[in-house]
Amino acid sequence: MNDPTTGVVKSAERTLAILELLTRHEEPLTFTAIAQALRYPRSSLHGLLRTLVERGWAEFDPGGRCYSLGLRTLEAGNAYTRTLGLVERALPLMERIRDTIDETVQLAVLDGLHNVYVAKVDGRQTLTLASEVGRRLPAHATGVGKVLLAGLRHDDLDARLPAEPLPAFTRHTVTDKARLLGQLRTVARRGFAVDNEEYTLGIRCVAVPVYDVSRRTVAALSVSVPAIRCTPAHRENAHRLLAEAAHRLSAALGYGRQHRTPAQTQGV
Repeated sequence: MNDPTTGVVKSAERTLAILELLTRHEEPLTFTAIAQALRYPRSSLHGLLRTLVERGWAEFDPGGRCYSLGLRTLEAGNAYTRTLGLVERALPLMERIRDTIDETVQLAVLDGLHNVYVAKVDGRQTLTLASEVGRRLPAHATGVGKVLLAGLRHDDLDARLPAEPLPAFTRHTVTDKARLLGQLRTVARRGFAVDNEEYTLGIRCVAVPVYDVSRRTVAALSVSVPAIRCTPAHRENAHRLLAEAAHRLSAALGYGRQHRTPAQTQGV
């Protein structure tokens, strides 16, 4: 049924809400969990889930009696990044950084209060990271996430952040909203962010923004380094390489060459 006052099609809105719910949860969800989260009539929810499964947008595990995202969502995500040209333009630049310093390089975009990794190239060094392509991590606890949050308008950022403390993942995670906002202002001013073991103990990173033609921050590039190897000189070298790559990638996305990114003019 349509709402004539808003033009919203209820079934379409509910279908999208199911996909958004499955996207936010890394673990599959049971029918009961989905019903409790969305509070839709059970008969309608059964029909919507059946349609999503039949069309490949969701998968149903009969053993666990639970639902997860289907293959079509991966196809849609790949089509989106191909349309934007972000990943295919970024990968050669990321590989060049990796080949120079032999560290892991990542590219992420923002989704709500999470950063989503859309590309990653691994160094040969032994390094265990929580990131992988398609993985969502809390933006307040990562370098790429803080870069992406710092690129938002102040009113948008303030509205997204909850008043209550944010989740802590290590003793270094910034959980206080006021303190985080102060950090993000610093990130916006100097053009880069750091993650000092804030999501994973023993892992540090430096991240820089990528801009589009409208001068918006559309992505973030980062280099992750084990804390034991993260000397000031190594981090500064990683930051320099990232700044150069981000400048090239931003230019490829239409950002005017006359606009120099802050990361190019500031030291770590």
